[in-house]
Amino acid sequence: MGEVSIKACDGVNFDIEEGEFAIIVGPSGAGKTTVLNILGGMDTVTSGEVRVDGRDVGSLRGKQLIQYRREDIGFVFQFYNLMQNLTALENVELALQICREPLDAGQVLEEVGLGERKNNFPAQLSGGEQQRVAIARALAKNPKLLLCDEPTGALDYATGKSILKLLQDTCRHRGMTVIVITHNTALTPMADRVIHIRSGKVSRMDRNPHPTPVEEIEW
Repeated sequence: MGEVSIKACDGVNFDIEEGEFAIIVGPSGAGKTTVLNILGGMDTVTSGEVRVDGRDVGSLRGKQLIQYRREDIGFVFQFYNLMQNLTALENVELALQICREPLDAGQVLEEVGLGERKNNFPAQLSGGEQQRVAIARALAKNPKLLLCDEPTGALDYATGKSILKLLQDTCRHRGMTVIVITHNTALTPMADRVIHIRSGKVSRMDRNPHPTPVEEIEW
């Protein structure tokens, strides 16, 4: 049998403006996470260009790619990936040791509502609080781009909504570009820009001139 070529993403083409809150939506296996990993420098493209802030990150290799992930990108995942033997504050501080211009870890924890919980260990925090630590860890890097892969997937409805509000507020107040991956189409009204992906291709792209506050969205 001959080799079979499988394209995780094919002909994906979209733009996101600086400071926008964007949602990439589609069913499982559509290629959403692959797109996110390419934007974050976790995967590389075999053809085409990937430009972030005018820089072709698709061509970066070695130390340049490491530097890009370290200084320009903040990641938030479905699972929190916290060090269990470190406090919330120490988890955030640990990530900042390799950053060029980090923010104050304690101040960022205050901003995400965990100022009084900063000395607690992950096991002493709820799922929502642990995700807030993970978000604080990403924000304290002071990244250009915050990438969130199903950030509410492991949370209950109310907690998930509070996390989405935190991400939406972060975008609005900091002017930070935030991209959220989700399979939940009900969330799309909260975004400035919505990119629909199906079978590795962009099937549609929408703009919301008046994004809906997440508090007003039900699903």
